[in-house]
Amino acid sequence: MTLFLGLLFGAIGTVYLVYGKRIHDAMFLVVGFALIIYPYLFSNIVLILIVGVVLAAIPVARHKGLI
Repeated sequence: MTLFLGLLFGAIGTVYLVYGKRIHDAMFLVVGFALIIYPYLFSNIVLILIVGVVLAAIPVARHKGLI
């Protein structure tokens, strides 16, 4: 399960990283890099899921003006 979550959040991170590079936005670059790297640091499924959802929601929340 951790492998699947790592692949899922890594794919989301790759999209954020490429998008941030294209529009020159550091927030997308940092969040994308964090989403790619963090699954390797944790082995707890719940922790990977919570951190991944929070990190993936940061750009969406910023776009909607919540941050």
